[in-house]
Amino acid sequence: MTEQTIRDVEHEITVSASAAEVYRLLAEVENWPRLFPPSVYVDYVERKGNEERIRIWATANGSPKSWTSRRHLDPANLRITFAQEVSAPPVAGMSGTWILEPRSAAECRVRLLHTYSAVDDDPKGLAWIDQAVDRNSRSELAALKANVELVSGPAELTLSFEDSVRIDGSAKDVYDFINEAGLWAERLPHVAGVHLEEETPGVQTLRMDTVARDGSTHTTESVRICFPHHGIAYKQTTLPALMTLHTGYWRFQEGSDGITTATSQHTVMVNNANIARILGPDAGVREARTYLREALGANSRATLGHAKAFAEARR
Repeated sequence: MTEQTIRDVEHEITVSASAAEVYRLLAEVENWPRLFPPSVYVDYVERKGNEERIRIWATANGSPKSWTSRRHLDPANLRITFAQEVSAPPVAGMSGTWILEPRSAAECRVRLLHTYSAVDDDPKGLAWIDQAVDRNSRSELAALKANVELVSGPAELTLSFEDSVRIDGSAKDVYDFINEAGLWAERLPHVAGVHLEEETPGVQTLRMDTVARDGSTHTTESVRICFPHHGIAYKQTTLPALMTLHTGYWRFQEGSDGITTATSQHTVMVNNANIARILGPDAGVREARTYLREALGANSRATLGHAKAFAEARR
């Protein structure tokens, strides 16, 4: 019997921020979708002291994957160790460590270590993991550096908001309308075309052509994580030119009176470089924020309005 191939790899980057600040950012996993391009959604399964279990949904080589990890937080030594509890094929096992090394009060080295193996020691599977780990690690470290260093930059580039509607219908029916996004071209006037894939139940890839108020059409692609019948979290992986980030969620809360509150939440980051091209030479960040709030909010409110009609017709 041959021994299984175990791969050990390391990536690193220098960040212009204190090691303590970078550690804090890494410890707060709920913010990972805003920090790291591959991360779609992260949630806590359980937490006890410095030990925790988290579930992560992320893209690897363009495909959505999900796994559960155990983490040990070591704030005194600025280390976070992790190990996948349930890995997604072709990964047989995956563990690693984040190590923060201070270089000065305002600079640190971030080291990201991985140890992994492939299911059945398959060479093709191992090559796939090699590529995914290398790509995701480089992307994560670059994004971490960029986002930490933006903390002292213009806060107005980031915008978060939500819209809610009360519906005289069940949360299940409202959820079904949002979940069945493959039918949106038939159900929503602002959707010109849509393609929905769901190879793994509850993990969707949604490609959509949306019609703007000026008649123009833009294409977006999102990964959506569905939690029947309570919510759907998503992250756009193909973005309109005016944004560098767009995450959000749909949340459905049914009261004891049978009334459901449906909420659409957005977090976006303005692409400063494209403002003039999209909105004109006199436009700035303020105009871009207003435009995105109105455009995204209008589409969400329209979708919630149609979901309301759908659910109330089923009473």
